[in-house]
Amino acid sequence: MCTAKMKMEVVPVPPKAYGSFFEGDCYLILFICKTEKGTSQALHYWIGKESSQDEQGAAVMYITQLDDYLGGGPTQYRETQGYESPEFKSYFKTGILYKKGGVASGFKHVETNMYNIKRLLHVKGKKNVTATEAILLAHDIRDRERGGRAQIGIIDGDQEDEHPELMKIMTAVLGERRGELKDPAPDERADQLQKANIRLYHVSDATGSLMVQEMATRPLTQDLLKHEDCYILDQGGATIFVWKGKEANKNERRSGMNRALGFIKAKNYPASTNVVLLNDGAESAMFKQLFKKWNVKWQTQGLGKTHTVGKIGFHALRNLVTAKVKQTKFDVTVLHARPDLAAQHRMVDDASGKVDVWRIEGNEPVPVDPKTYGHFYGGDCYLVLYTYMKNNKPAYIIYMWQGLHASRDEITASAYQAVSLDDRYNGEAVQVRMTMGKEPRHFLAIFKGKLIVYEGGTGREGMKEEPPVRLFQVRGTDEVNTKATEVPARASSLNSNDIFVLKTEQTTYLWCGKGCSGDEREMAKSVANNLSKREKQTVLEAQEPADFWAALGGRGRYASDSRFQEEECDYDPRLFECSNQTGRFIMSEIYDFTQEDLDEDDVMLLDTWEELFLWIGRSANEYEKKQAEMMALEYLQTHPADRDLDTSIITVKQGCEPLTFTGWFNAWDSHKWSAGNGSPYDQMRYKLGDVSGITQISVDLNDMNLNKKGGHSPASSSAFSHPSAPASSPFAAQTSGGARAAPITSSGPTIVNGKEYFPPELLMNKAPDELPRGVDPEKKEQHLSDADFVDVFGMTREQFHEAPAWRQTVLKKQKNLF
Repeated sequence: MCTAKMKMEVVPVPPKAYGSFFEGDCYLILFICKTEKGTSQALHYWIGKESSQDEQGAAVMYITQLDDYLGGGPTQYRETQGYESPEFKSYFKTGILYKKGGVASGFKHVETNMYNIKRLLHVKGKKNVTATEAILLAHDIRDRERGGRAQIGIIDGDQEDEHPELMKIMTAVLGERRGELKDPAPDERADQLQKANIRLYHVSDATGSLMVQEMATRPLTQDLLKHEDCYILDQGGATIFVWKGKEANKNERRSGMNRALGFIKAKNYPASTNVVLLNDGAESAMFKQLFKKWNVKWQTQGLGKTHTVGKIGFHALRNLVTAKVKQTKFDVTVLHARPDLAAQHRMVDDASGKVDVWRIEGNEPVPVDPKTYGHFYGGDCYLVLYTYMKNNKPAYIIYMWQGLHASRDEITASAYQAVSLDDRYNGEAVQVRMTMGKEPRHFLAIFKGKLIVYEGGTGREGMKEEPPVRLFQVRGTDEVNTKATEVPARASSLNSNDIFVLKTEQTTYLWCGKGCSGDEREMAKSVANNLSKREKQTVLEAQEPADFWAALGGRGRYASDSRFQEEECDYDPRLFECSNQTGRFIMSEIYDFTQEDLDEDDVMLLDTWEELFLWIGRSANEYEKKQAEMMALEYLQTHPADRDLDTSIITVKQGCEPLTFTGWFNAWDSHKWSAGNGSPYDQMRYKLGDVSGITQISVDLNDMNLNKKGGHSPASSSAFSHPSAPASSPFAAQTSGGARAAPITSSGPTIVNGKEYFPPELLMNKAPDELPRGVDPEKKEQHLSDADFVDVFGMTREQFHEAPAWRQTVLKKQKNLF
């Protein structure tokens, strides 16, 4: 819902005008949507650059009143022309159109369907303007302002000579070009370093006067926010967040916007600085990611992750073990039916594909003996190629496993060799870079519960070192999530919640903590058999033999806390467009993203918190392709929440996306980028037809009549104008390709066998009172001639009537005949 302020009053904006904003006005926008977590409300007020101070003040007053009416629930945004937030832009997929005028300036608003309007619009995109965005805007103006009756002409800037007719019109309207075109000026936007400079301030009026006190800088933690207070979070001057505690007094909550504006003034920030007011419990994804960790109380993960809740004795532990949150086994059979689950659980398939492993030796890949698959040494780097079937064709994932003690040369070589391996498969492989100890779930699953990570050393033949005592911690309940990790061989490494395998020269012990489950014990037995062929001795906690403690260097204290499933970190996925063309690292967030937002000319970054996806568009420039991983690392380094630099980075190519990527998008179309479909720009040009080849255009500007058809000169082309066209209409056109078409302004039906038929232009995009006399608004298609019917619907009248009623309605809506 959009409303504009006229004479300090709120007036509803017609839906067909949504997305168009007059520079002399202020607007209120209310956006309500249903999500999996309930209903989300967002309340924006937009300030035009020519609006008066009185109007801006009235906007603050009205947004406060509307917020009160809605129970104080909406998130509030202050938007200024040219500096709108990603959330605001997401509501208008065809773009935002600024128009001159407004009540305060005395200009008149542009009226729909007026023909004597000439405007030059400057179209600006994210990093650069895409042709697709410009065409979408032209569509929007044609359909909403011109009632569908305007034609769209496209001129490719580097092919002006191929569009002489359209260039004549541009010259007549704009005049002759003087000088060369100017180089584009980059937008002034905050870079990642600026956005990483965050500060939290406590706001209070407990003393009778407003107090703003700095509390903390990055990294911020969620426990700094108290329910009874209000806070200002300054993100480097790029955005000011006001967080309102649910138990704060009413005056503090109501005055949040005014305090933010006062803060901006005191800091000498630009008046265009964005302001976001957030309610306790309704925080946005952007706000949550400014904190080191953001948990949702009582919401737990279902994958067996745990956290410590306090030290307890062994007797209490025994009782509480039975009360542990029950772990639900993951059903891999639902992955393809539920790509959203595949993404959330980081599983592209059921891990039944083919596995090949290479170790980097002397900067070259050397095949690993299949008998030792699953054994990874901290002094090595490995490449793992996983091949599986996707849509009845092979798909590939290349895992780069980098040991913590591997040399820098080997780490660099692993990345280089991964690219070489990818090239062997036509660049279609998904590349996953991971650091030792940060293995994703699918990587664990492909080794069927036999993944063993050695702290150091190497797996190279003739260079293996086998210490006399080794201790491994085993975690997992099935073949999908089990891993054994080597830990220091001493008593302090033990934990009552887990199972450990102690390998000595004489005996292999299987030590079972009192908090472990039966499934964990079974998986630990399998790991122990993989580690040693000797007879295993099972040892229960508190019943260890003397030899056990002797191998660990004696008894000692170790963790005996009960571990429950941890509260889930609540982070929503975020999509960014990446660029460093200006010399600064710029990230533009795309809010409420869909597959349509993936631009084939760009590199996009999808942040799911546990993983980073780099999506490489087919037409992305080579420099950004090569720098993509560096961009991801810089994103982690500059993130306000001090992100883990070892977060897995997954490189995905356009058209080769795995389920773990597509599952984060609603209604993903796997055929969208199939071979032969062409780019979005080409697809749009195809839908428009040969609009660049307009063969008849009449222009009457400054007493100058320009008409063109074939090789005729302007002076001789008047024979092609339509005498019935009104003087107020600068354009009268016929369809391209030489096909017959009645002019838009033609009147009078064609009568065949007593039936009246009208040109499509008189029937399409017409309100009932605009239709020719005698035309039933619900049966417009009956007044099309047989030839026009086929042209419009692409089928005969008989084929149309054979379709079900609902299909007929859809077709009529698509052709603007409903």
